[in-house]
Amino acid sequence: MSPVRPVSSVDVDLDRAVQAADAAALAAGVEVRELGDLADLAAVVHLYAEIWGRGANPPMTLELLRAFGKAGNYVGGAFDGDRLVGACVGFFHAPAEDALHSHIAGVADDVAGRHVGFALKLHQRSWAMLRGVAEIAWTFDPLVSRNAYFNLVKLAARPDEYLANFYGAMLDTINGDDDSDRLLVRWRLRDPAVVAACEGGWVAAVAADEIAGGAVVALGSTPDGAPQVGSLDAAVTSLVAVPRDIGALRVADPVLAQRWRVALREVLAALLADGARISGFDKAGWYVVRRDV
Repeated sequence: MSPVRPVSSVDVDLDRAVQAADAAALAAGVEVRELGDLADLAAVVHLYAEIWGRGANPPMTLELLRAFGKAGNYVGGAFDGDRLVGACVGFFHAPAEDALHSHIAGVADDVAGRHVGFALKLHQRSWAMLRGVAEIAWTFDPLVSRNAYFNLVKLAARPDEYLANFYGAMLDTINGDDDSDRLLVRWRLRDPAVVAACEGGWVAAVAADEIAGGAVVALGSTPDGAPQVGSLDAAVTSLVAVPRDIGALRVADPVLAQRWRVALREVLAALLADGARISGFDKAGWYVVRRDV
């Protein structure tokens, strides 16, 4: 009889990651898998072109996706039957950094609310862990409340850096002609908070509780929805507001949307540069920013 191999904590973490990814895909009603076939990659190009409204200049090309996959990077897709409804693409950092950069992810509009994006990210996490990768990093627009909630609460990723106008002008139907400010987040794949979030145990911040505990509003809003800068001198906790739906605001009032961009950059970037860190997000549209004491 062959000896029983002891089960390491890494093995247990990996098994749990795979199980969480499988459960998320089942809950979303999709099959998530790595993509390499040319027809599948062409479907990714088409899906991204539709999501970002860039048919003549899609966010990713077939040639680049083919090269990424051949070089061992991540190209994953979510299928509802035979139809591709979501895709995620990432490439590796420098070898010493032990990380994957998740460059772009998108889900078809008509499957919104089914948590397909969550299933995609959990598949990417298990894929990375199978290859011994400890961290995935990516950027998102800090003005987009639903993305902040998804990244910081449902995935328990942690912001690391504010990047002003990171991509320059993007000129698509999502970003319009707004500056492309981004938050860089890091997803430490075996962190206990990440493990819990991926298994459904995410914890959102509650702004009212933070205020009751002494938090100070660094950026709020006026009754007519304009940004209102408060105090950046909180001893411990600051609250920073964002609009509930910046996408709709960009269409209805692009000037006001731009005011929010500038105000958020000035407040949030200043707090982070001064050593504070974003520790949570309230779904009502508040970043919770703390100073270590």
